[in-house]
Amino acid sequence: SHTGACISRAAVALPTRHNLSGQQRHLAFGQVFLSDMKDGDCGGTDMVQTKPIVASIDPVWNRICDEAQTAVRDEPLLGGLIHSGVLHHPTLERALSYRFSMKLASSEMSEQILREIADEAHASDPTIGQAARADVVAVYDRDPACHRFLQPILFFKGFQAVQAYRVGHWLWTHGRMDMAYFVQMRVSEVFGVDIHPGARVGKGIMIDHAHSIVIGETAVVGDNVSMLHSVTLGGTGKEDGDRHPKIADGVMIGAGAKILGNIHVGQCSRIAAGSVVLHDVPRNTTVAGVPAKVIGEAGCSQPSQTMDQLLDLVDSGI
Repeated sequence: SHTGACISRAAVALPTRHNLSGQQRHLAFGQVFLSDMKDGDCGGTDMVQTKPIVASIDPVWNRICDEAQTAVRDEPLLGGLIHSGVLHHPTLERALSYRFSMKLASSEMSEQILREIADEAHASDPTIGQAARADVVAVYDRDPACHRFLQPILFFKGFQAVQAYRVGHWLWTHGRMDMAYFVQMRVSEVFGVDIHPGARVGKGIMIDHAHSIVIGETAVVGDNVSMLHSVTLGGTGKEDGDRHPKIADGVMIGAGAKILGNIHVGQCSRIAAGSVVLHDVPRNTTVAGVPAKVIGEAGCSQPSQTMDQLLDLVDSGI
């Protein structure tokens, strides 16, 4: 029998790797309208009245909870971790707040304070939770090592670092800059991911392995972007102001790539591993080298989703 807060959920068709396609990948959750029947007086002539009632359906969170129940049965020794981290919570937002507090707490800042901060952020801005759901689906869809929605929540530091950044960004946009800097510091110390809280990061983000990621203050990362470890979105010196890259939707950035300066990387382009990008990248192209140059088309319409990192060196002339 189900225990904890993940009880009594409406039966829904949960997404799988094979039936997630197109716009479905970007949906965080859905809503359905039910009819509330109101009977008239017995024997009267009042017609049945209906009114729409909104019932939230959260297939991502439902699936996480179902997978958590299975994981507890398969590995009882993880029961405490999974119950406290997932099954004890009524929503994904509450589970993320708990994870945020547990991972970033230190002798300088208690779990309780951090959890209250995260709860406030999620309550104030529902798009944080919506982006988290899109991120879960993105990781599952693009990372062949991810077999369950549960894995990013519990084990993948790239996902957890991005969710912590989102809380830090909320603090930054609400004028609480010192607390945002504290979150940035702890995320860097714990996960090895350094995202300035002033950076703007979209939804459907997948950072694979997520070691030594650096994203600067004025950087912008669009929706459905994938990047691998050791990627830098940095500046070119000591200049102030708008000084970091702008990454459009659907871009795939290979391991070790460095994109420097206030330049634009076009939609659905590919940055080859180890490249140093110093100039604008046209949309739907592949760039490679030091310094990077265009070597051909992106190879497909959605490189960030296919994650194809092979280059056609014969056709490119390299």
